[in-house]
Amino acid sequence: MKENISLFNIEENQDENLFDDPSTNSKKIDVVQMEFVEAKQLNWDELFSGYDRLYAITYSSGIGFISDLLQHFKYAEIIFGFEGVMTYSLQEIMAYQLKTIERIRTTSNKKKVDIISKIDNQELKMFVARKQLSHEKIYLLESDNGKKRVIMGSANMSNAAFSGQQRENICYIDGERAFEWYKESFDDFKETSSDDISVSALKLGNDGDNLNEIPVMETVKTKKAMIIEPKPELKDEIKFVLDVNNLVNKLTPFMPKADKKGKIILTPENVIHTRKRVVDANIKEKELRNEYPQLVIDIFLGQVSLNDNVVDLNPTKEEIRNDVDLFLEYMDGYKKFHGDVIGMQLNYYAFANWFFTTPFMAIMRNMAVKYNHNLLPYPVFGLVYGKSKAGKTSFLETLLKMMIGQKTKIAASDFTRSTIDGLKRSVKGAPIIVDDLTQARFSQHAIETIKNDDFGIVDNINTYPAVVISANEDVKAVAPEVTRRTILCHVQAGLKNTELMKTGVVRRIQKNIGTAFYREYLRRMMSEMPNLIDVLKEEEGEGAPDILHISSKIVYEIISEYATRELPDYIRLLSLDDYFSEKVTASQALKNIRTAWQLNRKAFEVNKKYSQLTFNAGATWEADRIIKELPEDLEARKSNTLVIMNLDKAVDFFNIDFKKNSFMKFFNR
Repeated sequence: MKENISLFNIEENQDENLFDDPSTNSKKIDVVQMEFVEAKQLNWDELFSGYDRLYAITYSSGIGFISDLLQHFKYAEIIFGFEGVMTYSLQEIMAYQLKTIERIRTTSNKKKVDIISKIDNQELKMFVARKQLSHEKIYLLESDNGKKRVIMGSANMSNAAFSGQQRENICYIDGERAFEWYKESFDDFKETSSDDISVSALKLGNDGDNLNEIPVMETVKTKKAMIIEPKPELKDEIKFVLDVNNLVNKLTPFMPKADKKGKIILTPENVIHTRKRVVDANIKEKELRNEYPQLVIDIFLGQVSLNDNVVDLNPTKEEIRNDVDLFLEYMDGYKKFHGDVIGMQLNYYAFANWFFTTPFMAIMRNMAVKYNHNLLPYPVFGLVYGKSKAGKTSFLETLLKMMIGQKTKIAASDFTRSTIDGLKRSVKGAPIIVDDLTQARFSQHAIETIKNDDFGIVDNINTYPAVVISANEDVKAVAPEVTRRTILCHVQAGLKNTELMKTGVVRRIQKNIGTAFYREYLRRMMSEMPNLIDVLKEEEGEGAPDILHISSKIVYEIISEYATRELPDYIRLLSLDDYFSEKVTASQALKNIRTAWQLNRKAFEVNKKYSQLTFNAGATWEADRIIKELPEDLEARKSNTLVIMNLDKAVDFFNIDFKKNSFMKFFNR
């Protein structure tokens, strides 16, 4: 026993071969050998008093407690780590540092703690970790008279940890040798793995708008360069944490209610009731799983399963040829419709191409987030809308039949955001079809569901399905925040009632079409997915890879190889522009303006002096609809029934020379 006032003593580790197993490649770790002296009962004030300087590493903290603690010291340095599981990618580091600073600033304001003045007066330095190289909770105390102490254990720098509210392992060592050994470790961690929190960082707005002031960015400015090395080997730990959080979210609705003080009192009765609710929910989920498909694609194993059965990805040529011919026959059926038949075939085919890609969208979205790409090129919502009796429902049923051999859909009356979120957790892969949604329900539920399209990202789910909505003509216009997240398919052709009653082609095709086409598609698509993911991983890439183009190439190749007839014009290669270019998202406004120019020139007024084009839409709701669809550079605005646009931009967009009062030939889609 070297110092009789210490609880633990430190000794040199004289066995250099400690834990050295020649049969493994494990790295040696620092191990401090101690001796038990005695256990004492102290309050935190007694434990920390009598010293002038504090050096601490903590992974959770209470700013109020820190404030009280700092009153004991002339100078302090504190490193804040993150106790959760991260890979320590740049975006995770930035998010963690921003939230830590926000918490310090917000709590400091509430507690009237003058953290900023202490930093200004050089009495305090605060750091945030950017690497998980330390998981210690240590407090190094030093006095002007040479007295030194090391406090360690499980306790973070918080009142809960040091007030006896929770069990902690707290121990201390007094003396020079222990202090110097731990101080060297502290300084190394501070230098190589943490970033200084400046006064300017603490003065940031709540939205962290000045990213240059984030500590890691300040370090880059000082050191001129920095290497960020994520820890991908933590993926199993991260998956476990996400799985736990996911299960928490699923269990939360069934838990007993807390009282006004936030306490939950468990009795045998409410335990039984809670268990029954969870069991009922599990039964309902199983029913959903039986009713809805479980299509799971493992691109790394090159395997697909449907409802836990492995899918044969090598269909015969005869099977593929049968499906291709039936699909073309189905699409030919639209020639009997009345209205814009060509547009209908073009739009339906493009929609089918996206529909087939949807089981791959979840993993593309997760990888896009991981490697800092935009989510918009990987939409998980589709909307088929337009005239009634346009075959929308049967079209979607046929596509789903081609994918998984079954038809499923939910009624519009069952559509809410919570219902869809629940289905997304139960259904895997194949799209969920919401049939015949009204304008009211679309506005009330669908818009918010689509705008908040980050489902599965936090939980790291790679199998959630897309949502496909069918609606009639009463869905008049789709707002820009929806169009950029949704595959739109607007159809303006239909059958008469008597024609609809007589046709039996759809039923025959749906009965005889199989999954061979789609199984061949899956096999080819899976071979392309590693390349698409590799492009996402490239830091200097030219943008997100176009999965819709790759898909259309595969669909085109399969149909070309197996069709027994000449290919129709709607069978074509597609790209992201065919879905989201301004000419596509504003197609209805384009058509209406062009038609009006042909039939009713009096609805237009050209003001060359102010470069304005004014169109009288005839009704305020029609003007609103057009405004929603038009691209921003037209600078469109509304006045009652009038839509006012920039003249030069309108000439380019509509391909009409309004200035010469003559109709120009416009481009075909």
